[in-house]
Amino acid sequence: MLSPSPSLNPRVIGLRCIRCRIVFPIADHFEGCPTCLSKNMPASLAIEYKGLPKSLKHIDDWQVYSDYPTLGEGNTPVVPLEGLAKEIGVRALFLKNEGANPTGSHKDRMSRFVVQRALEIGASTVAAASSGNAGVSLAAYAAHVGLECVIVATPDINPNWRHAIEMHGATLLASETAQGRWKALADRVRAGEWYPATNFAVPPVGSNPFGVDGYRSLAFEIFLELGASACSDILVPTSRADLLWGIARGYCDLQAAGLVEERPRIHAVEPFGRISRVLAGEDYRGNFAGSSALTSIGGSTVTYQALDAIASCKGSAVAVDEAAARDDQKRLARCGFYLELSSAAALTGLKKLVSQATISSDAAVVLVGTSSGCSEFQPFSYPIAAMI
Repeated sequence: MLSPSPSLNPRVIGLRCIRCRIVFPIADHFEGCPTCLSKNMPASLAIEYKGLPKSLKHIDDWQVYSDYPTLGEGNTPVVPLEGLAKEIGVRALFLKNEGANPTGSHKDRMSRFVVQRALEIGASTVAAASSGNAGVSLAAYAAHVGLECVIVATPDINPNWRHAIEMHGATLLASETAQGRWKALADRVRAGEWYPATNFAVPPVGSNPFGVDGYRSLAFEIFLELGASACSDILVPTSRADLLWGIARGYCDLQAAGLVEERPRIHAVEPFGRISRVLAGEDYRGNFAGSSALTSIGGSTVTYQALDAIASCKGSAVAVDEAAARDDQKRLARCGFYLELSSAAALTGLKKLVSQATISSDAAVVLVGTSSGCSEFQPFSYPIAAMI
């Protein structure tokens, strides 16, 4: 175990498995809980705190690091969408616009703590398996602190994301398949060459637990903006559920501190049935084939942390139709918010849950707009309708 660093929150007492609840000393367990892994029941580890403050005067007092590299991430706007609320049939609707972060996505909240941990342990190179927002974000934060960065992507990476990664000075490597990226990352991490930001285990666990802790701040910001009882439901575009779990954990911490009486229900929005199938009884360690243009929330796997987040906040999972998501991307753009297609799917999920009566007409809902649409590649162009 390393000696505590000056920037580590003194309230941090270890890493707790979210499944078996064993607490381990602070260290880097890149494949989740060692005990659960030995039983072939992979589960994530999470930062464990003791004695969190009774107020949210300083969010940094609630996070794993009190001092960390920053590009100005966080404190993104929570914007009311009154017209859409009436249109859909809910009491109130808000967008938490994570596209306002420095690199255009929520991933910046994770990258700041990953690079801080890498600096703390003396790592020289951070790495991620990513063909999108996570790769751009990690590359930017690594450049900011002078770390080397390697992003393992697939050959069909969006050229806008590729350009951004390379502009930040990161090395971009290609693997033929998405899961091939994980093997490439695993080999170099196990050899001690790279410090990972993202998962590489099969079946998967969540991303680096120091990074995932950064997502708790979304819950804290929503609470500070809307108050203790002004949010009943939160919809989160979800792949392996780092963000979903972080928001759920944040609200659990707020309740434990006595700042909220009830946690909002937190719902996972997915491009096809994966989490939904597991909630219906299938093994979370299975493979769930499917394809969709909602690439940022794609993939064929489910993590235990997705189930833990939904159970802890009495939420649900909803699979959305790609065509409907494209319509909702346009609808949000007409409200002033051009979001990535995967982000706009939160609105599609809300409509479906309202139609199923899973979310009531009295609900006050927050959509998490995970990323801007400005970096989303469009392989065609429209003619200008009129010339001056």
